[in-house]
Amino acid sequence: MSVFENTTFYTTVNHLNDLPPPNGIEIAFAGRSNAGKSSAINTLIRRDRLAYVSKTPGRTQHINFFKLGDKGFLVDLPGYGYAKVPFQIRQHWDQLLGTYLETRQPLHGMVLIMDIRHPLTKLDRRMLDWFTPTGKPVHILLTKADKVARQQAGKTLQNVINILGETYPQCSAQLFSSSSKIGINEAYAVLGHWLRLDPIPLQKRTKQR
Repeated sequence: MSVFENTTFYTTVNHLNDLPPPNGIEIAFAGRSNAGKSSAINTLIRRDRLAYVSKTPGRTQHINFFKLGDKGFLVDLPGYGYAKVPFQIRQHWDQLLGTYLETRQPLHGMVLIMDIRHPLTKLDRRMLDWFTPTGKPVHILLTKADKVARQQAGKTLQNVINILGETYPQCSAQLFSSSSKIGINEAYAVLGHWLRLDPIPLQKRTKQR
């Protein structure tokens, strides 16, 4: 998808008053600090290091905006749940992320990154509870799907889908792997629909095909 291949860094934001003026659709990427968020972003935009990947979780400390041609922005949010981040920084992140997610008008939806080996943690559910009142869609990427057996991956995906259906009906989920490229076309289809690249509405995706 050329719109993702032409992605460029736009700006980094550490305070709400530095947010760029609305200019197209925004898609936020969120997740625990070690769930593979930066790797997923780099895989989708087919670039090695546009989103910073570190062996030390918690390195994304600001909101980073990446321009998707003339279609809008991919927005990389600070990873949450990394205990070694000082309390004052975590408190600042909570305020920055919470206000952005709850009030940002151009924000269409959120891609939530979860390690398939540890899905729907307490912090993941907190993020979903935080975002659900907006009524905007959430698409979950169960990353590192290549790290578990195929049968186990399918079972975990179905369990996640069942929980989402009971508690978070605006959410969809799929398997994903940055290493083996599992699920990349499905993710493109969902994001393309959000960016209004496809003229025909895409049926809500709730399982890996």
